Amino acid sequence: MTRTSPSLLPRLSRSLQGFGNNLKLARLRRKYSAQIVAERAGISRKTLYRVERGDPAVALGIYARVMQVLRLEGDLAKLAGDDLLGHKLQDVRLAFRRRAPKHTRTDLPHEGDSDSAKVSS
Repeated sequence: MTRTSPSLLPRLSRSLQGFGNNLKLARLRRKYSAQIVAERAGISRKTLYRVERGDPAVALGIYARVMQVLRLEGDLAKLAGDDLLGHKLQDVRLAFRRRAPKHTRTDLPHEGDSDSAKVSS
């Protein structure tokens, strides 16, 4: 039985292929063989080959394990770093009040209170 790959938008597919290529270049710069990286990541060489091609059917956890072997795990946090669009959408949906809400302050003295009434002997 053949597995079907999830369909992605072309731009996203190119981005994932570039990510896989960057992982391959990082491996080659470190002069690690595919066998060594696959063993340390706990995957087969075939799966590593799919990672380096940017296969969307490979689980994100496997990409993360390869990044860990290459000491790039800190870059994983950068993938969805700051959601600028989400912040803008959230700001648009905020309801603006015409005036500030009323606060009742119990710690302030009322007009008829004197300082001597607050001090007890």
